[in-house]
Formats: sequence, structure tokens, C-alpha cells
Amino acid sequence: MNVFAAAMDRIYANPSMAAAAVWFSSTTSEERLIRVIRRAPDRITEFGAARFVSDTTVVDVRVSDLPDPHPGDLIVIGADSFTIQGEPVRDRERLIWSLDLRPS
Repeated sequence: MNVFAAAMDRIYANPSMAAAAVWFSSTTSEERLIRVIRRAPDRITEFGAARFVSDTTVVDVRVSDLPDPHPGDLIVIGADSFTIQGEPVRDRERLIWSLDLRPS
């Protein structure tokens, strides 16, 4: 394990930074407890001369917690349920998945 991976483990263990969640596979009956860092960046979409600002929900999950997420999988954070939309993307170090979510 490198220093960056050790730092990520500490960040995800910190209750002020990460939250507990449950992942449910859309293709099998598998479920797994994971830790997520939740982000909500605004996204700007251009359509002709108009620009639309929309809310988004993105979570970061360690690859060690969730090795193979797929679009359509369900993630439950507290009382909120979300579906993964689009393809999951890993960071440069291949340690963290960024998952674009939509409410379920």
C-alpha cells in the first residue's frame, strides 16, 4: 500500500468526511456496505444560446470497497436512494470511483 492509499483509508474512515451507504447490484442479488464521500456540484449544460444550471449528486467510493460498479446499480445513503447513471470513472491512481447518481 502506498502513502496515498493509506491517506484515503483514513479519510474514508473519518465520519466527518465520509458516510455509510449500501450498494445493491442491478444484475445479481449482491449487496455491500460501503463508505462514500458525497458531492453536489452544479453542472452547466448549453443548449443553443441558453445555459442551464442543474444540481447533481456525485459520490466517491474506494475501489477496494466497490470493485465493479455498473450503471443501474442502487446506492442507499441514509434514507435516500440513488441509481448510478453513466459509466463509473476512476481517478489517476485507480483507487477511487466517481459515480454520477440520480434519485431513485
